[in-house]
Amino acid sequence: MPAVIQPVAYAANLAWAQAQDAADPLAALRGEFLIPPHAAGEQVYFCGNSLGLQPRATRAALNAELDYWGNLAVEGHFRGKLPWMDYHEFVREHLAELVGAQPVEVVAMNSLSANLHLLMVSFYRPTRERPAILIEKGAFPSDRYAVESQIRFHGFDPTTDLIELDGDEANGAISDAAIARTFDEHGARIALALLPGVQYRSGQVFDLPAITRLAQRKGCVVGFDLAHAVGNVPVNLHDAGCDFAVWCSYKYLNSGPGSVAGAFVHARHARATLPRFAGWWGHDKSTRFKMGPDFVPTPGADGWQLSNPPILALAPLRVSLEIFHRAGLARLREKSIALTGYLAWLVETRLCDIVEIATPREAERRGCQLSLRVKGERGAGRALFDYLGANGIIGDWREPDVIRVAPTPLYNRYTDCLRFVGAVVEWSKKT
Repeated sequence: MPAVIQPVAYAANLAWAQAQDAADPLAALRGEFLIPPHAAGEQVYFCGNSLGLQPRATRAALNAELDYWGNLAVEGHFRGKLPWMDYHEFVREHLAELVGAQPVEVVAMNSLSANLHLLMVSFYRPTRERPAILIEKGAFPSDRYAVESQIRFHGFDPTTDLIELDGDEANGAISDAAIARTFDEHGARIALALLPGVQYRSGQVFDLPAITRLAQRKGCVVGFDLAHAVGNVPVNLHDAGCDFAVWCSYKYLNSGPGSVAGAFVHARHARATLPRFAGWWGHDKSTRFKMGPDFVPTPGADGWQLSNPPILALAPLRVSLEIFHRAGLARLREKSIALTGYLAWLVETRLCDIVEIATPREAERRGCQLSLRVKGERGAGRALFDYLGANGIIGDWREPDVIRVAPTPLYNRYTDCLRFVGAVVEWSKKT
């Protein structure tokens, strides 16, 4: 049996969980989201790491823009409460606050993979001596596809020039020592280190400043994919010192399926002359409408924009970022540590013969996600996942054998954790 996480006066009963929910200073935030129904009640929704719930204010925000479109047509670019011409700027302050950046360093645009390609055009500049990209082994497929294609595009070979950082701890977690060894061994060949803020399958949180320091000492450019980190854990990008970062906003940022993504470019590159795939909206704002033939980039992350802002995609992001601003990421992280700690304690005290946790145990090395594996017979994990879904407990499945559950502090509760554990116990009794 694994060592049990030491409880902070935890108790595995409904009265205790209800008392914690009642005392939660962020409890009212749950009422700002639409919780999907199940039977006569509500789902236990532990899937915010895949698609966040819809804020109640989103519909009104979208309807407002539709009304402006209907009533103002093209004049909506210049009139109305939030004129479309500058709409992406209306999310900038809260977005910068959330990711720990200066406003000039962030922009909401495109999709994550599109942003990754755009920034690799600028920041992956391989040479014969330094052609390689470093990613973690088992990276999210879109990242791997992107970096492989970039390596090939530049005339190099992924079989030799894609370096994978392998796990050296239980369940594939990667130690700081393993990261340091990799840079010591391969740093002279690495043109770009592209690692996650939170590894999607294991839920491990990476130390962004430490990785950046290690990479920069070896002369490597540093980028991060923060798809599972932004809105989950503090990333403090400006102080971390990385060159760039990208993320999506439909997971923890609750901005809707396929919603507009985000990008960070460090301020030291704000006015740098860098190669890029240019687009009209990245042109300097003060002369954009002079329609000149020569591209002059807007200083900062805005200079990587291609097209005018997608208003109907930005409106939900604006709503969500306002919620984060009111809640405060520090308070959300505090609740996340407590809530995820409670779920981990329940799993290791009540479910230790049924499932195991594949996510690092230390609070600072995980966000609000626990990755679980069912012990014993192969295929039982999928059976449990399907049983949970049929009983209104929604996580997600990652091949070949991982159930991911994410007690998100914006809308999840201690009683949700207790209900999850009770359902796993009932499943075990039936199998």
